[in-house]
Amino acid sequence: MFLTSEPIRLGVAGLGRAFVLMLRTFQNDPRVKLVAAAAPRAESRAAFEAEFGGRGYSCVEEMAEDPEVEAVYIATPHQMHAEHVAIFAAAGKHILVDKPLSVTMEDADMMVEAARSAGVHLIVGPSHSFDPSVLHARQIIESGEFGAVRMVQAFNYTDFLYRPRRPEELRTEEGGGVLFSQGVHQIDIVRLLCGGRAKNVTAMTGVWDRERPTEGAYSALMDFEGGSFASLTYSGYAHFDSDIWMDNVAELGGMKDPAKYGEARRSLQTLDSAAETKLKATRTYGAGTVPPTAQNNEHFGPILILCDRADLRLRPGGIDIFGDTERQHIEVPLNAAPRKTVIDALEAAVRKNIAPPQTAAWGRASLEVCHAILSSAETGKKIPLARQCGVKFQEETL
Repeated sequence: MFLTSEPIRLGVAGLGRAFVLMLRTFQNDPRVKLVAAAAPRAESRAAFEAEFGGRGYSCVEEMAEDPEVEAVYIATPHQMHAEHVAIFAAAGKHILVDKPLSVTMEDADMMVEAARSAGVHLIVGPSHSFDPSVLHARQIIESGEFGAVRMVQAFNYTDFLYRPRRPEELRTEEGGGVLFSQGVHQIDIVRLLCGGRAKNVTAMTGVWDRERPTEGAYSALMDFEGGSFASLTYSGYAHFDSDIWMDNVAELGGMKDPAKYGEARRSLQTLDSAAETKLKATRTYGAGTVPPTAQNNEHFGPILILCDRADLRLRPGGIDIFGDTERQHIEVPLNAAPRKTVIDALEAAVRKNIAPPQTAAWGRASLEVCHAILSSAETGKKIPLARQCGVKFQEETL
């Protein structure tokens, strides 16, 4: 089952936007071979078969029975993750599931147990906790060179809520809004940098557009075991673009074009809900959308880490270190496969039986923070956390 150098024979559940964003990685990383895909759109299945030579299935149950598939990437909508994880775990497939792990904590518990009972690895990703600069910062922290982490600030202003959305993406109960789609990135990053085990959350959220009735912004304060704390701010309503503070590099690694400022809002001005859903469908695989070619590493907005003897500023190209008496920059080069670190984790799990930090339990812990932010905003209270886990790279016997 383990310790083979052959490419991982991967099936894909869902050929929508999430798959499109992983496409460059799958095309450029020889450690993965796409052998099957399950998707409801015949056009997407046909495009997959033509490009990769794999088999297309109209439902995940059929793909789960394919003996050639040894691992799956679940890239379906959030509210479908739990059902699909249960199906593939029962079939003995290792699983990479897109963030968030699930929408409800009950589903998260079921998914953790499903993977454990089946003896398969379940990795939650891609998320921006896999970004090279974030992982390198974690290595610096673990080295102890600059002492303990005391405080982290994470900040991101985008127009996320005004990009094309399906109706369920604007309903919180179905995993819509910025928390489940975007906040979980920021939470993952901060937890990785601060050791994982958050203790409490205090937060406020914003629901400020009646036409898009879900959380579009939040600010949260988290404290951690060991005494560190972090502030997280995200706006999907923004007119200001915080990528300006990230060397004008977009989230996915491309350079920002000033001529496209306001493009998202302009595209929605004349569209009703049905037309918006149709526009969203043009971003799926097989609809003519080509993923951007990254010129830089991906990022999730400005991150500043205050340690005892230095402050670390994360940038797409590396890390600025502001020490006691000198300043330095550590370059973090761009990989040919943009999300190589995700495949690193998948390969280590499937081929070497080594789990990354971003396990099912990790995904559940980040989801708990999402719900705590909602609860704190509703009640005005500090919300204690009970389902957290630490940062660990470990060998597991399955």
